[in-house]
Amino acid sequence: EINLLKNYPKTKRNLEKRSLKTKKQQEIARKFDYDFFDGSRDTGYGGFIYNKKYWDLVVKDFIEYYSLNNNSSILDVGCGKGFMLYDFKRYLPESFLKGIDISSYAIENSLVEIKNSLEVGDCKKLPYKDNEFDLVISINTIHNHEINECAESVKEIERVSKKNSYIIVDAYNTEEEKKKLFAWNLTAKTILHTTEWKKLFKDNNYTGDYFWFCP
Repeated sequence: EINLLKNYPKTKRNLEKRSLKTKKQQEIARKFDYDFFDGSRDTGYGGFIYNKKYWDLVVKDFIEYYSLNNNSSILDVGCGKGFMLYDFKRYLPESFLKGIDISSYAIENSLVEIKNSLEVGDCKKLPYKDNEFDLVISINTIHNHEINECAESVKEIERVSKKNSYIIVDAYNTEEEKKKLFAWNLTAKTILHTTEWKKLFKDNNYTGDYFWFCP
């Protein structure tokens, strides 16, 4: 358990006043198309654009922690428009980078500098060889499946990783955190207590690193 997103900027919005999400808004968001990425904030990001401040320092932390270099191979599962991979490319221009996302909209509207490294696909069945990547990253992605599908995704991430992997999921430690997650959640179908996630990881022989998104 390690927080490698400690340098990801914190929101300045008042989360206590964040609007509750309706089933209709969740249905729209879970299509992962324009409305989720570039439509209203009620159904997603409200405009998903690259800004160096978000991933620059985070990527540096990943490179240092996992001793990555230009010979490394890195997979981003749930890559969106490829922002994190773009920053990896800035620092490790000769590394082998791949990104996969369920959203054809995100891939079609990804950064041109990284677009050729991205493809549409599902984390439940990754189209890669066993032990293909030095590092597999999945941030706020696998929890968008039902719990049995989360297990499948964890197994797939473990399978395609040579050694290192890193997963972040929606999780809670207190009843207050649980209440907030379920009230604000747009896309996650599986939200568990941190101890329940740890059990899921262990039961599916996951040996990588992990952390949580907690409100």
